[in-house]
Amino acid sequence: MNAATATADTTPDDGGAAAAGVVADAPALRRSAELEELIRQAPERFRVMTGDRPTGPLHLGHYFGTLHNRVRLQELGVDVFVIIADYQVLTDRDVADRLAEHMEAMVLDYLAIGVDPERSTIFNHSAVPALNQLMLPFLSLVSVAELNRNPTVKDEIAHSRQSTVSGLMFTYPVHQAADILFCKGDLVPVGRDQLPHLEVTRTVARRFNERYGQVFPEPDALLSAAPLLLGTDGTKMSKSRGNSIALGATADETARLVKGAKTDGERHITYEPEARPGVSSLVLLAALCLGRDPHDVAAEIGGGGAAALKRTVTEAVNDRMAPIRARRAEYARDMGYVRSVLRAGNARANEIAGATLDEVRGAMGGVL
Repeated sequence: MNAATATADTTPDDGGAAAAGVVADAPALRRSAELEELIRQAPERFRVMTGDRPTGPLHLGHYFGTLHNRVRLQELGVDVFVIIADYQVLTDRDVADRLAEHMEAMVLDYLAIGVDPERSTIFNHSAVPALNQLMLPFLSLVSVAELNRNPTVKDEIAHSRQSTVSGLMFTYPVHQAADILFCKGDLVPVGRDQLPHLEVTRTVARRFNERYGQVFPEPDALLSAAPLLLGTDGTKMSKSRGNSIALGATADETARLVKGAKTDGERHITYEPEARPGVSSLVLLAALCLGRDPHDVAAEIGGGGAAALKRTVTEAVNDRMAPIRARRAEYARDMGYVRSVLRAGNARANEIAGATLDEVRGAMGGVL
């Protein structure tokens, strides 16, 4: 079986939105289209792994950016792995606050949106020692200069909460390479901002194979076209900025957050993301929830102004999220089951990671 890994979500808190100024070339886009067709033709060939850092509640940016795509791939028949990247919480902060609480909440969200533990595997970093042990040989395959040139790492360091750059932050792309290659990933669904990380993984795989013999594939990128949703304050939607609408928010909480969202002074509502980012993000959110074109939604609201826009958004979000919230509440009544899902996922991930580590040890002459 081929394997696919999407680690784009484990780095940012914005649901996979692409970083400004990063442009994918035409060959990568064409290859992504080819890969989508291959998935449609033979989904059983692929194993997709995606995930998130448990730094706070998952929100609507995550849902429309990446979460719903996991369910889509699962429903197509792809073997989906979802990693809760608990070790990676420490890349840009000194302590992992409320980690167990955030991890359980994350599993609740996954189950609520439709991730099926009978067809998908949910696990966490710290529970799979063999995966993390792959970092040691992988670190020997890249230079400090190569890591220092990584533009995504530079951006993450710039937005870090830490006063100094930790070794974990600096080597983050190598940890992501372990995430991908522990299951021999050959397909990586990513946002354009994550392409430099994927290139590190390709480099690690190629150099390992050249040095020790063929073990790993060089994974391709499956580019994500995730929509960019801004937070209620008009900046990037983020778990840490308090400007997002959590998947577990109540209808009243949603109404309050939307009511306080930033718009502008122009009454007529239009969809112009560059000229009117705050208004356009709200229009886009309503359109995504309604399954409509944002231009049509804006035209329908027209001269109704910000009040009508926010009323439309509130109703659309609450209608779309109602069944998800209901399922989440139902799962929350049986946390024993929720924890058992994670235990089962950890067991499966450990089995796969252990087999890969054994193969790596054999290739390296048993040095690990």
